[in-house]
Amino acid sequence: MKCVSLNHINKISYFFVKLLFIICIFSVFHFHKLSAQNLTGAKNSALCNSTVAQSNDAFSIFINPSGTAQLGWREAGTYYSPSPYGLKELANVTAVYVEHTVYGNFGLGFSAFGFNLYKENKFALNYSHRLFTGYFLGITVIYQNLKIQNYGSAGAFNIVLGGISYITQNLRTGFALENLLRSTYGNTKDQIPVVINSGLSYDILENATVNLALVKELGYDFSVRFGAEYLPVDFLSLRFGISDYPQIFTAGAGINYSIFSIDYAVESHPDLGLTHQFGFSLQFSGYENRTMAIKNYLFNKK
Repeated sequence: MKCVSLNHINKISYFFVKLLFIICIFSVFHFHKLSAQNLTGAKNSALCNSTVAQSNDAFSIFINPSGTAQLGWREAGTYYSPSPYGLKELANVTAVYVEHTVYGNFGLGFSAFGFNLYKENKFALNYSHRLFTGYFLGITVIYQNLKIQNYGSAGAFNIVLGGISYITQNLRTGFALENLLRSTYGNTKDQIPVVINSGLSYDILENATVNLALVKELGYDFSVRFGAEYLPVDFLSLRFGISDYPQIFTAGAGINYSIFSIDYAVESHPDLGLTHQFGFSLQFSGYENRTMAIKNYLFNKK
């Protein structure tokens, strides 16, 4: 009978440890997928992903595709979460860019999640248009690729459709439908979630906004999300949010100066712990108060 070498046993043990780690990653994001995999910017995260009706920056490419139509300028942004729940293997990064034209706004997005054992990349192309004053429609086409070491890789196309409507200059409704084609990786069903997101956003003051969103992922319960943003001065934004499913508390702040914005968000999960997120963007509008900049553009305020 042949003897199995210690080196061979170590290799087998290492493989199963890696496999167990991958299973743990799947478990974490299966339990928490409605928030952690959105990769939608530090501002949206600080507002507990409640901004489907307030979506008004370049990260709208992934949140609500119609939101980019509210930008009368070009804009670029990045987002980075270095160690979600204390695991650097779950690090994710997103980059977005929006170009304003007379034919509508065009956007590009990229996101990467994971590490060498498990990696997911997304490439997004966005188009949005103002149908008429206060009404916007947009679409994002996403190609996403999943790669698992020793198991190969697979790709799929995903379509996100969104709309925003201004009921008044201070009250908005919005919706986003994710994965309209019910795409999946390979022949396995439901690997890419189908999500229906709708909500309201209300500017209770010129410097204060509250959001309410209702999110439904097929196969899961409804998630109710609330977020609030307050600007004590034009260059500083304070944010917080809460979600009931999963139960999450978020907070954050943004510093806006000239064309620059720096954002920070922290997310607290009762079982998984804290996640810190950072964002940076260039907003070529000349305004430090984004809400007022957009209203000036949309409603020709002086």
